[in-house]
Amino acid sequence: MKWFLANEGETLSLGKTLLPMLKPGMLVFLEGDLGAGKTTLVRGILRASGHKGAVKSPTYTIVEEYSLGETPLYHFDLYRLADPEELEWMGLADYLRKEAVCLVEWPQKGKGFLPSPDITLTFGKKGNGRELSMEVGKAT
Repeated sequence: MKWFLANEGETLSLGKTLLPMLKPGMLVFLEGDLGAGKTTLVRGILRASGHKGAVKSPTYTIVEEYSLGETPLYHFDLYRLADPEELEWMGLADYLRKEAVCLVEWPQKGKGFLPSPDITLTFGKKGNGRELSMEVGKAT
């Protein structure tokens, strides 16, 4: 599945389309260059679920916790991870629970410690916008 996203507004709107696909226990990888729209898409998903507060990139905190109703959502940004083993030290297994949804930016930084994703969303440049492709069950 592919979408063309001409601007930030379209990326936010796509969150409403993707929200019903996210089920408890899912691991979703978000791939793409810096500034590609990964955090914007997460913001769109959370806004579609009714979240009213701020949605910031967890670049420095590594993980931010939100909720999709009664389902916990963990938004990871592994960009600053120096070693994939850091995921074990921070208790990755505690986040990857059957009742939670985990969205992971820069999943390649966790290679060897992250399980295979249920969905991979990949951002790429296309003209003046972005193309987002979705693959089910794709490993990074």
